[in-house]
Amino acid sequence: MVDVREWSSADAARLLRIPGQGDDKYSRGVVALRTGSNAYPGAAVLGVEAAWRAGAGYVRFVGEGRAADAVIARRPETVAAADIGRTRVGAWVIGSGTDAGDRSPDEERALRDILNGPAPVVVDAGALDLALTASAPLVVTPHAGEFARLRELLNLPPDGTGDRVVDVAETAHVLGRTVLLKGSTTLVAASDGARVLSVACAPAWLATAGAGDVLAGVIGALLAAAPDASVAEAAAAAAWLHGHAATLASGSATGAHGHPIVALDVAEALPAAIEDLLS
Repeated sequence: MVDVREWSSADAARLLRIPGQGDDKYSRGVVALRTGSNAYPGAAVLGVEAAWRAGAGYVRFVGEGRAADAVIARRPETVAAADIGRTRVGAWVIGSGTDAGDRSPDEERALRDILNGPAPVVVDAGALDLALTASAPLVVTPHAGEFARLRELLNLPPDGTGDRVVDVAETAHVLGRTVLLKGSTTLVAASDGARVLSVACAPAWLATAGAGDVLAGVIGALLAAAPDASVAEAAAAAAWLHGHAATLASGSATGAHGHPIVALDVAEALPAAIEDLLS
C-alpha cells in the first residue's frame, strides 16, 4: 500500500532555510553542477541560474567549452573550472543537457566518482543510467520517456501499470533511491517506495523546453542548504517552488489564463516565489 500525500505550500516553506547573520556563502549551500555539453550548453546555464536564484551561496560549474563559456557569460558569479578542486560541495547536479551515448570514458569515471561520493546528487537526463550503481544519496528526475527507459534498465515493464503513483513507487523501491517523476502533477517517491508526495501547483505553461534543467538546479540548492532534510522532501519542496515560480512568471497566479513563458523566466521568478512562500 502506497501512502500518497499532497505537498502544500506550508510543507515547502518548512524546507526553506532563511540565512542568518552568522551565515557565509558556504553555510548557505554549495551547489556543484556537471551539466550541459557543446551540443546543449543552455542546460548548464539554466541549472546554474536556478541554483543561484533558489538561494545557493556558492555555485560551482565543472566543465569546459561552450557550456562553461555560456555559464560565465550569463552568471559571472559562478566559479567554473575543469575540475572541482578543493571546493566543499553540499549537493551535485549532473546529467542535464548531456547524452549517455556521447559520454567519454573520462566523463563516466568522473560521474561515477560523484555518484559514489558523500554529497547528495540530483541525477537528470543523460546520467540516469548511472544511478543504478550509485551509493550516494540521490534523486533521479526523469520525464515520462526517460522514466520508461529507467524502468527498462531496472528490468521493470517500461509501460508500467498505467497508474503513475504505483509505477513511481515501484521504481523507487527497486532502485532504492528517491524518484521524481515530472508531469502536470509531479510525483516524488521516497527511496523505500512506501510514500509518494504529489505536487500539483504548476500551470500548463510550464510544459516548455529547459524547465527540467531549472528544476534540477532548484533541487540542488535546497539539498545543499538543508543537509539534514530528507531527499524526497527537498525534491518535493523544489518542485512546489518551481511550479509557483512558473505561475508567477506566466501571470496565472490569480486564476487567469496567463501567457507563454520560457525556462529562464521560471528561474528568474524564483526569488519572488520564495518571498511569497515565506510571507
